[in-house]
Amino acid sequence: MSGETSVRRLRVGVIGLGMGRAHIEGWKQHPQVEVVAIADPDALRLAAVGDQYGITGRYTSAEAMLAAEALDVVSVCTPNKFHKDLTLMALAAGCHVLCEKPMAMNADEGREMLAAAERAGRRLMINFSFRFTAQSRALKAQVDGGVFGEFYFGRSVWHRRRGMPGFGGWFGTKALAGGGPLIDLGVHRLDLALWLMGYPKPTWVMGATYDPIAREAAQKAGKTFDVEDLAAAFIRFENGATLALEASWAANIAEAELMETRLLGTKAGLLQRNLNEGYTFDAHIFTELNGVPFDLHLHPQPAHAVTATKPSAPSAMHDYAEAILNDRPHPAPGEEGLIVMELLDAIYESARSGAPVKL
Repeated sequence: MSGETSVRRLRVGVIGLGMGRAHIEGWKQHPQVEVVAIADPDALRLAAVGDQYGITGRYTSAEAMLAAEALDVVSVCTPNKFHKDLTLMALAAGCHVLCEKPMAMNADEGREMLAAAERAGRRLMINFSFRFTAQSRALKAQVDGGVFGEFYFGRSVWHRRRGMPGFGGWFGTKALAGGGPLIDLGVHRLDLALWLMGYPKPTWVMGATYDPIAREAAQKAGKTFDVEDLAAAFIRFENGATLALEASWAANIAEAELMETRLLGTKAGLLQRNLNEGYTFDAHIFTELNGVPFDLHLHPQPAHAVTATKPSAPSAMHDYAEAILNDRPHPAPGEEGLIVMELLDAIYESARSGAPVKL
């Protein structure tokens, strides 16, 4: 393994080629990164992705890949159940790790991953990808510039009218996923809100989960489904701020897909939402100027035409590579991933017990 001070080109391996394809695209943005190896038990998918991206190192197991390749970084892009073990394996092989969200199945696993990274002297980053959009970056710059004052209340939601991923597959199986839309979609909106708020320390959580729509659909279709189809939570922080969180795969709403994060500050408020029920975003700031309400619409402009290789904002993979190559702190560190896992655990426990959970 090359020392970080001498590495000018990072050799990357990707485990899991469902979400792993997006990681390959993200890594390709950085000129000093090369994805040299991929691993997936599906031989057909392995061959197709390898051919598509010209990757010659192809393995049907992560163990084989790590044993055969000298890698600097590994992306873990598998079902949630395998995040911890594969991260530990990659860290033991001397690799930095970029792990897909959620960090793990629960906070105990997350703590084990962080401890392993510390022992190995390697980095652990969680792919909270919604931080890395152009609008999110622009909003964060305004937060850091003091535009909003102190945030005291927020609401962050991701609802789908009917959008259960791979219905009957691992997403709806608690033993593989750890939960439903809360751990799948809510994790993104939770991290985005916490990141913009400066990751305040949570003190207690009240949560509830429901499954009437998906449960009935699964029974009719003879499919496995033992997680929630909607979750809601209310979180209080040490500084007195509060945050409402909502996530669903099935809800009787107007929109096919609704993503919205709204934060209220002492000087101004913000809103980030998806456009046309899709995956492009808009961002606004609401304040007061000279005694009258005043709204700002953020227009982050790329310095180039937006293409697959030149998106409107750098990917999480690009920023991770920059941090490693230049020995700087990396974004979305495992420590923040653990805070998210602790909150998810508390929401599920509160939903189970019907009572608030202190942290």
